[in-house]
Amino acid sequence: MIRWIVIGVLTIGIIGTGVWGYQERQEKNAILIQAENTYQRSFHDLSYHIDLLHDKIGTALAMNSTQRLSPQLVDIWRLTSESLADVGQLPLGLLPFNKTEEFLSNIGDFTYRTAVRDLESDPLSEEETKSLENLYKQSGEIKDELRQVQHIVLENNLRWMDVQVALANEDEPVTNSIVDGFKTVEKTVDGFSEANANTALIGTSSTKEHEYKFLTGDEISKEEALTKGREIFNVKNQEDVTITESGDGSDIPLYSISYRNDEKSAYMDMSKKGGHPLTVLVNRPINDKEISLNEGLEKAEEYIKEQDFENMTLFQSSEYNNTGHYSFLHNEDEIRIYSDAMEVKVALDNGDILGFTASNYFMNHTDRDIPEPDISESDAKEMVNPNVDIQEEFLAVIDNDLGEEVLVYEFLGVLDNETYRIFINAMDGSEEKVEKLNGTEINFAGGF
Repeated sequence: MIRWIVIGVLTIGIIGTGVWGYQERQEKNAILIQAENTYQRSFHDLSYHIDLLHDKIGTALAMNSTQRLSPQLVDIWRLTSESLADVGQLPLGLLPFNKTEEFLSNIGDFTYRTAVRDLESDPLSEEETKSLENLYKQSGEIKDELRQVQHIVLENNLRWMDVQVALANEDEPVTNSIVDGFKTVEKTVDGFSEANANTALIGTSSTKEHEYKFLTGDEISKEEALTKGREIFNVKNQEDVTITESGDGSDIPLYSISYRNDEKSAYMDMSKKGGHPLTVLVNRPINDKEISLNEGLEKAEEYIKEQDFENMTLFQSSEYNNTGHYSFLHNEDEIRIYSDAMEVKVALDNGDILGFTASNYFMNHTDRDIPEPDISESDAKEMVNPNVDIQEEFLAVIDNDLGEEVLVYEFLGVLDNETYRIFINAMDGSEEKVEKLNGTEINFAGGF
């Protein structure tokens, strides 16, 4: 009797396992099918958008009306954005495709920069027309390469999931037709770099990322970095602190320093040049609030002075979960420099520094030749929506949509019980940006 009960239980178990395995396989297959459909749609959308991009550039070259040219250039900019979004949906994370993405970004920046100006009074220059002609030819080559990949995919019923497997398998050489096709596209685009080097196409924001302009001082050793790290973490025992050096792919040579005990962990990126802390993050339990947000500000200001930063002015502060968050901008002759920003996070239980990030400051801070405004503050106010009740005004330097620094009048105002920050170009009176402030915690870089 017991034997038959055991056999019955085992049988039920085997059947249950089989059913569970079947359901698991079905769910896995459904996920794979959904992913494959997404990849296929994104790839064919990319091919279609590059086709349209090529045609739109050709149409722009044939136009003689500046009134029609601006909308056409905006269409080209829109298509480059959609093409970049398509690329982002493909499983190419392990396959370098940055040259093609940079090429599309440069087309978008160039066409947007040209479209937003008054082409009636400032028509396309000979250099810009030549750039459009080059883009027409180059986009045609990319279109042909992608069509070839598309033909192979459709003719051989290839799957994008196989691309992901091929790219992820580092132990075997990649022999996938789709991968080979995209490598050909990337190689083709790489050949455009030299041809475009001295044209109106280059010089946009995409080429300026990750430059650190203001790292001063001599390169420090690993031992010196450890000493600085212990001081910043307020740790005396050297054995609790570990340090590693950045690899070849890092934007700049860095030391990464970390510390951990039962209640507290900390991490820091420090530049080898000068030993400057770029990012500091400390994680520990926060007790009941003992100091005010304003007292926390004093701690933050004291900290950035200890790090030898000068002429920093508070831009924004907020309180969240018994911590104070403070954002500072560089102040140059009463002009707020938004590019030169840094953030500090302070524990409001005892005033400890829990976070600090100065990457933007070191990337952007430089000696600037800031011009005098061409229009007055009162003239700039006339450019603001008359329904906005302006509360404060400043002179500031911000990055525009093309990544270029521009001098602006900054107005803080209220409309329908909502607060807005409005930037008016101090040279020509154009509206550069409008931001709605939600009054919540600052979005700090570096994981604050």
